[in-house]
Amino acid sequence: MNTKNVFDILKERGFIEQVTHEEELRELLGKERVTFYIGFDPTADSLHVGHLLQIIAMTHMQRAGHRPIALLGAGTTMVGDPSGKSDMRKMLTLERIRDNAKVFKKQFERFLDFSDDKAIMDDNANWLLKLNYVDFLREIGVHFSVNRMLSAECYKSRLDAGLTFLEFNYMLMQSYDFLELYRRYGCRLQLGGDDQWSNIINGADLIRRVEGIDAYGMTFTLLTTSEGKKMGKTESGALWLDGSKVSPYDFYQYWRNVDDADVEKCLALLTFLPMDEVRRLGSLPGEKINEAKKVLAFEITRMVHGEEEAVSARNATEALFGGGGDSESVPTTEVSKEQLNKGINIVDLLIMTGLAPSKGEGRRLIAQGGLTVEDAKVESIEHTVFSSDFIDGRLMLKKGKKTYHRVKIGE
Repeated sequence: MNTKNVFDILKERGFIEQVTHEEELRELLGKERVTFYIGFDPTADSLHVGHLLQIIAMTHMQRAGHRPIALLGAGTTMVGDPSGKSDMRKMLTLERIRDNAKVFKKQFERFLDFSDDKAIMDDNANWLLKLNYVDFLREIGVHFSVNRMLSAECYKSRLDAGLTFLEFNYMLMQSYDFLELYRRYGCRLQLGGDDQWSNIINGADLIRRVEGIDAYGMTFTLLTTSEGKKMGKTESGALWLDGSKVSPYDFYQYWRNVDDADVEKCLALLTFLPMDEVRRLGSLPGEKINEAKKVLAFEITRMVHGEEEAVSARNATEALFGGGGDSESVPTTEVSKEQLNKGINIVDLLIMTGLAPSKGEGRRLIAQGGLTVEDAKVESIEHTVFSSDFIDGRLMLKKGKKTYHRVKIGE
């Protein structure tokens, strides 16, 4: 065990939002090894940066000697969590959910040590899909007040728009997960984002009622900017942790370009740098804050994508913006000589490179003067690119002020 209580570490770094029985939990974390869990519903084929904050909190807990359970929610994903949603989630097949869960598993292993029972990975499909509905209602449903459930924020906000009975079961299922993990592994603490508070306190209450044992809950701050907007959203969607969905270069660029006001918060929550260093970097004046952003971008990219990719992303950035480094790591799309002989319309090229998600967006970008090809602004959506436009077989596109993409001639 570390000498410093992990509760104090999480509090100092700005993780903790709400806690049940704060003094009791802090004392427990200071005197014994606590098994805790966070649930992750595999609704997509990668974790995103919102999950990263929770995984880093789990890592702090593990480093302090506690035992994490990363719970894959293949069972709960069959129902869908209504928290924070204005309408019902899209229904996924069990096969798709299980494929997503396999990707999650690999991503967890980058952060947590699962050897020698130091951490556990389980899937609630292992018990939820086998439940007898009437037995479940008699054992679990009897402990839930509908009036109390309807007062929970995750349900209350959906009553006008329409809440299905399917989703209404979600709280019972998540609460049952907590009980099941207590029975299987002695788990007494559930952690999660602050939007999970209602689900978490109901799970802790269920264990107290059914087993007569003290159980606890803690929620973390949601990753938001200083203006209260959710972080991790890009023009093309979520900031995924999978390098095939968001390249390490683009991932690095996101953090390199965060607002000055968000640098210290991101360093505290998303890196393991000592807090003295976090405060020093966060308080750098004027232009010097860019040095802190470089540290932030490198540290997070290294954790998620590895040292080699982080160095490549940093070198590519220096090549483009700092006049040094290696431009080989800039995102690149290959086009064939045959395509170039006919000529490629600039809007089609934007789609091919991923610089625009649709032709409409591509046309808008050009109309607003936001695209340059080899430093020349593109004036028309009829602009066509030929092989003669390439320099040494390469062509650099620039979207806005900071997004670069290289096109090179293939076979």
